[in-house]
Amino acid sequence: MTTIADNLQRVRERVSTACAGAQRRVEDVTLLAVAKTFGPEAVREAFAAGQRAFGENYIQEAVEKAALLADLPIEWHCIGPIQSNKTRLVAAHFAWAQTVDRLKIAQRLSEQRPEGLPPLQVCIQVNIDGGPSKSGVPPQEALALAREVAQLPRLKLRGLMTIPEPAADFAAQKAVHARARALFDELRGAGLALDTLSMGMTADLEAAIAAGSTMVRVGTAIFGARPSA
Repeated sequence: MTTIADNLQRVRERVSTACAGAQRRVEDVTLLAVAKTFGPEAVREAFAAGQRAFGENYIQEAVEKAALLADLPIEWHCIGPIQSNKTRLVAAHFAWAQTVDRLKIAQRLSEQRPEGLPPLQVCIQVNIDGGPSKSGVPPQEALALAREVAQLPRLKLRGLMTIPEPAADFAAQKAVHARARALFDELRGAGLALDTLSMGMTADLEAAIAAGSTMVRVGTAIFGARPSA
């Protein structure tokens, strides 16, 4: 029977191969294990196999799961939509918030980040290809929002996060990810100290790494198919 540890090893091999193909160091790409809908026992298994950073889409589920895993030094990333009524939970329970797409949300996260915690690491979510069902700020508005977020006292702006629509093949996948990389470079050129480009998932992590991703978010290839709703 395939285990989460086996799956993790295969994903790490994919990341390593992709980095070699792109002439990049494997150390420059972080693997984020996306554990939404899977219970704490699955996270424990992945942690035992060496995984330390975990992404969660559903905030309440994540907070409850984290409480059951409080004995483990896990780095929790919020990668789902953040509504105003959930900012306090995100500010208090996560190390990263990757889906900031409005100044109001960023301001609330900064105001509600507990003083005893380090600054909340944040990414601006960009709707890089204009997908009608995707969250994120339009690319042309990213610089203005990033400059505002960078000034907030309890946040540390790290970079950009994207979830493009599925593309047909490697070339199409790489092309849309390259647009995100170009925007990332534009923001850095404008003086923002960004170091994180979070893009690529199970189906397209190779193309994302080829385009310059520094963080891939992988769920299905690690934990298996998600339970039906």
